[in-house]
Amino acid sequence: MRLIASIWSGVRLRWLLLVGFILGVLGIGWLIGATNLPGAWYASLQKPSFNPPNWIFGPTWSVLYVMIAIAGWRTYLKSANGAAFKLWVCQMALNFAWSPTVFSVHSLGAGLLIILAMLFLILTFTVIQWRSDRVSALLFIPYGTWVGFASILNSSLYRLN
Repeated sequence: MRLIASIWSGVRLRWLLLVGFILGVLGIGWLIGATNLPGAWYASLQKPSFNPPNWIFGPTWSVLYVMIAIAGWRTYLKSANGAAFKLWVCQMALNFAWSPTVFSVHSLGAGLLIILAMLFLILTFTVIQWRSDRVSALLFIPYGTWVGFASILNSSLYRLN
């Protein structure tokens, strides 16, 4: 009976951690998004022809944040002190730094440096996880694709303005 209780407790803890990762990543992402709105400054910028409408960013990031959180949770469970989890934490820090840098500080150049570093870490995480946790690597592919597109968009905004 003790063994069953111990196993149940471990399973429950794993799922609580998943909920914590999802709520943490989504919550911080939404908070940063809500407190660093594009606003009039961004609206006044010259934009490339492929600039998506503003409404697309919220839903896209929400889905991506859930995928990022699941990958982070899986990576944390495997090794909270491992290189892959450290990469995950660093790319999240850069992810959360981009919006304030661009939308509040109005620095497209610094934003470009941040997003390129973030893209590098995303790609590195994906390559490392491909061997040890293919699910986490696959969860990062749409994220890397979106950040690659966002890097081109950020670069274009920087050049045009």
